[in-house]
Amino acid sequence: MATTTLAPPRPPLISWLAVASITLGIFAIVTSEILPIGLLTTIGADFRVTDGTAGLTMTLPGFVAAVAAPVLTVATARLDRRVMLCVLMAVLAAADVLAAVAGAYWVVLASRVLVGLTIGGFWSIAAGLASRLVPPAAVGTATAVIFSAVPLGSVLGVPAGTFIGHLAGWRTAFLVLAALSVLVLVALLRVLPPLPARQVTGARVLLDLLRVRGTGIALLGTFLVVLAHFGTYTYVTPFLEHVTRLPPAAVSAVLLAYGAAGIAGNFLAGRMVATAPRLAFAVCGGLIAAATALLPLAGTSPAGAVVLLVVWGLAYGGVPVCSQTWFLRAAPGAPEAATVVFTSSFQATFALGALLGGTVVDAFSVSAAMVAGGLVALVMAGSFSWLTRPRRAA
Repeated sequence: MATTTLAPPRPPLISWLAVASITLGIFAIVTSEILPIGLLTTIGADFRVTDGTAGLTMTLPGFVAAVAAPVLTVATARLDRRVMLCVLMAVLAAADVLAAVAGAYWVVLASRVLVGLTIGGFWSIAAGLASRLVPPAAVGTATAVIFSAVPLGSVLGVPAGTFIGHLAGWRTAFLVLAALSVLVLVALLRVLPPLPARQVTGARVLLDLLRVRGTGIALLGTFLVVLAHFGTYTYVTPFLEHVTRLPPAAVSAVLLAYGAAGIAGNFLAGRMVATAPRLAFAVCGGLIAAATALLPLAGTSPAGAVVLLVVWGLAYGGVPVCSQTWFLRAAPGAPEAATVVFTSSFQATFALGALLGGTVVDAFSVSAAMVAGGLVALVMAGSFSWLTRPRRAA
């Protein structure tokens, strides 16, 4: 029988630099995935496609990531995690360069497929590595640092990328992201220790998890709220430009306010979900419903749009932590499998929301997409509250 040899302790600074490199990697991935939100109209105009068609840049990565998360996790279960993370970061750099030099829209879409592969593989692997990088007492803090990359992608990455795109062209924004990905790759190679596979997540574990009632409830809640969010937020830039009539620089500022609210929402939900997970998730859905449904009415003025976007950001900032908490509660003995299911379901619905939202935008209007998303989020809040209500004893 093989024996396990424990690696010698690493200096604390190196351990935290490893955590930081993973955090920066997820930041680059999140920013690459959602950057088109801020540049949607610019990309569409460059290739002479509609806003709805340009929304495919958001749809494709999500669908690919949904498949890549379980497939790559199972297929590479016995490979060193350090090697996998480095390979995936190199793929992300190549994807962003390909988007920047694309001469046709289909080339941009091809680059987005590569982004999807990176999302599915990197996130599923990296999300659970904190316990292997820092001492047990610091695992909670390290995990929080890693997860902070998600809202930071919204609060810093997208507004900064949008600003660069409007200042120097959308292609330059993708080149900057490619450079960041290369820097992250170098950091991963320098500070990550060897990470041989420990827990092998097979297809059977994933299938068994899907049969658990709690997983079904988590899937339904995640499906509805993410569908509502990305069916609307993907097209928030066209709304702010065409309905609120904000100039590009003001759009970047509003997205920055949204992202800042998202960070606050992430920490608030993190506190609330520990004691009232049912209420936390339902409140997030209810606030998203209110913000998106009211946007066509109150969002015609800059002040109204800013207030609603801040409420929206506050609510959505809590969605990932609430969703993953419910998946982990459904499978306390298989956290890696729960993370894979969370990632796959989240990304699949992300893509579907962007696709359906684009269909509504092209067929009706961007305001109609906002109202439709609000109704879906309202259904999420109501159905989740009902399904998770305490059961009465017989």
